Amino acid sequence: MILGIESSCDDSSVALLDIKNLKLIYHKKISQDEEHSKFGGVVPELAARLHTAALPRLIEEIKPNFNDIKAVAVTNEPGLTVSLVGGVSMAKALSVGLNVPLIGVNHLIGHIYSLFLESEARFPLGVMLVSGGHTMILNVDERGEIRLIASTMDDSFGESFDKVAKMLDLGYPGGVEVEKAAKKGHDRFKFTVPLMNDSRLAYSFSGLKNQVRVEIERLKEGGNLSEQDISDICFAFENAACKHIMNKLEKVFNERKFKRFGVVGGASANLNLRSRIEKLCAKFECELLLTPLKFCSDNAAMIARAGREKYLKKEFVKFNDLKINPRVKFDEA
Repeated sequence: MILGIESSCDDSSVALLDIKNLKLIYHKKISQDEEHSKFGGVVPELAARLHTAALPRLIEEIKPNFNDIKAVAVTNEPGLTVSLVGGVSMAKALSVGLNVPLIGVNHLIGHIYSLFLESEARFPLGVMLVSGGHTMILNVDERGEIRLIASTMDDSFGESFDKVAKMLDLGYPGGVEVEKAAKKGHDRFKFTVPLMNDSRLAYSFSGLKNQVRVEIERLKEGGNLSEQDISDICFAFENAACKHIMNKLEKVFNERKFKRFGVVGGASANLNLRSRIEKLCAKFECELLLTPLKFCSDNAAMIARAGREKYLKKEFVKFNDLKINPRVKFDEA
């Protein structure tokens, strides 16, 4: 088995994956949402302390499987430095204790392999990665090499949802709360879709977020926001954010002919966005691949899955060479 460990942000997760048949033997995640919700977002120092407590508890549960573990795969990039430290330290200790090799996994590549948790990877493909920290369109060639087609210039798709939720006091994580409120909303506000007449293949959510802030302040001048005000704002914001994603994505589809296209990352669980991408893929006769909803957010199953590919290629890393890298960039396509 491959042991996968994920601690790049605020989820502590451990998984065991069968190397031969890709069966997920064990997978568990301990979320920190409740602890961070009172602050309206992730507090790095708190996340680090919670990882230190949670990871040993998860490892304790898989002790009966220790003899079957052939390698330890761990997220070492990108992410919060203090969070990555917890997982990498645990992985190094287990590598020494079990006398098995170490595998460093790029968290974003792990998300790509979340499309193939129980099957062999099928490349080439295009990928839309939308999460709390990243928004990018990627091209993965036949060998699995990744090139960047487009990315955000400021906030990410998921981050903008969290920030709007914070403005509206909807709690954390905000993406689910904004999506839930939007379902009760009416077509009342008209937010401008970012970069609509800009030819660049790039995203920007800061301006849209500011439009929301201005509207909230205007409404508050007349008193407290009503539940319907909040739902209508969420409705308008979600639609504008999704239109922004789709506007640039359709330009990419017009320039490139994808045989298949995957949508990954925590924010890919947004059903509004999924529905729009499904229609786009149908229009261009492109096979759509979707991560199962429960594996959209950060998890160790995808890290073990990506680690399994490295294991087969013997792409191991020495103890002292496994470094933490909070930021990672892909070469442009």
